[in-house]
Amino acid sequence: MENDLVVRDNDLEGLVLAVLPPPAALDRNPAAVYLASLPSPESRRTLGATLKVLAGLLSGGTADAARIPWGAIRYAHTAAVRAALLQRYRPATVNKYLAVLRGVLRSAVRLGQMDLASYQAATDFKGVKGETLPSGRALAPGELRALVRACLEGPGPGGARDVAVLALLYGCGLRRAEAVSLALEDVDLEGGVVTVHGKGRKDRTAHVPPGAKHALARWAATRGPDPGPFLCPVDKTGRVTVRSMTSQALYLTLQKRATEAGVAAFSPHDLRRTFVSDLLDAGADLATVQKLAGHADPGTTARYDRRGEAAKAKAQAVELLAFPDAHA
Repeated sequence: MENDLVVRDNDLEGLVLAVLPPPAALDRNPAAVYLASLPSPESRRTLGATLKVLAGLLSGGTADAARIPWGAIRYAHTAAVRAALLQRYRPATVNKYLAVLRGVLRSAVRLGQMDLASYQAATDFKGVKGETLPSGRALAPGELRALVRACLEGPGPGGARDVAVLALLYGCGLRRAEAVSLALEDVDLEGGVVTVHGKGRKDRTAHVPPGAKHALARWAATRGPDPGPFLCPVDKTGRVTVRSMTSQALYLTLQKRATEAGVAAFSPHDLRRTFVSDLLDAGADLATVQKLAGHADPGTTARYDRRGEAAKAKAQAVELLAFPDAHA
């Protein structure tokens, strides 16, 4: 495919790709092929939004991912996109966008729309260095208790389900996409473990603490034995429908419970963040918490470590030891 460019002032430093009509078949579109390779609907939804931003940058805001000639992208475009992203986002977000861009260009190579040398040149850019604290917040124990009370005080089975949601996200440290993808067979109440289908098709075992185990058992009894998703919608009449609960529905449910409990706003991921930081606060070692959280990089886990001041106090405490001085 030729590198057909339209130059426009003040748009990605004058480099804007000419847009094309969408291909007749999605299996010829590098962006669609890349999205289809992702392991979960949640990933496809999230990174589909990322592709929309990239397509807007590459086309001057005139096209979506289906109309970008991905095989025509060269280093001048990717360098300009990287510079534009740096003006908008934090380093971690920029690196996520660049990883998606690389993934789509790999699909273009595999589809024969870009040669390998052009791909290597176009992706010859560095990631962005920089570290930021995790967004969001950790919840206090009193807030968690208030949320559980708010769930159980309401009528119908919805409360039992919502306590189970809290048990999975905080008690087991699941991501919300992992929680809604659980099947009934993934929850072993007798063994006290949950089989989690994590990011990148990496399964792991989550061990369920006693209080969370009771919450999951209460919901399992309410839900019934029919095979299918573990977390299910509950309508206003209290009827449970055995079908998948969406990530967005889970998010809205927790917002509602926060309002009822008088708890400050938090996201589903804040419960996972609290799981990690509370384990570290309790003295669990970093490697163990990393495995429990399903983090590929121990640095990700370490960013949630709130023990800085406590560690300083321990360092000061060792000064009280009277080790014999060889020079005395």
